[in-house]
Amino acid sequence: MRGGTLLLWLVTFILVGTIAIPTAAGAEAIKTVQAPAWRGTDLMNGKQVDFPGVLNGKPAVVLFWATWCSYCKAFMPAVRQIQADYAPQGVQIISLNAKERGRGDPKAYVAGLNFPMVAIADADQIAKQYNVNFIPGLMVVDGDGRLTYRRRSTDLPAGTTVAEQWDGEVRAALDALVGG
Repeated sequence: MRGGTLLLWLVTFILVGTIAIPTAAGAEAIKTVQAPAWRGTDLMNGKQVDFPGVLNGKPAVVLFWATWCSYCKAFMPAVRQIQADYAPQGVQIISLNAKERGRGDPKAYVAGLNFPMVAIADADQIAKQYNVNFIPGLMVVDGDGRLTYRRRSTDLPAGTTVAEQWDGEVRAALDALVGG
């Protein structure tokens, strides 16, 4: 059995390029790897956005979301506060609408959130590059575009508890990068 576990770990490492280490808080500590580069269209202004160039050497929260996602809706107030708290350090929120499947109006959703963010439309291909199989995909990248945090799956229902957990994990990752 032990050999099978080692083989599974090795195959996962080769395919994904990261080592997942569960932590007490449920975060996923990862071996820092370069996040895939991409180009997308901003939902609000129609301009092209290039990653990692958009970072301008500053960390960012990368959030894959959909209008229908109850976890995303529960977490957005925390994202708004994270943006407000970390904006002085140059931290951005980069939100990528993925797996929408024609269910909602992403532009209206972002406008209704009423806080600054880069909001990328039609990001299904980008989600595939990042191995995001479930929404929300939640990550933190450093100023060079290296992944430093990635949300693990959860058995918690959508709501305040899981939003508070993710808020704490994202803040810990950002504090490690900006010296908070």
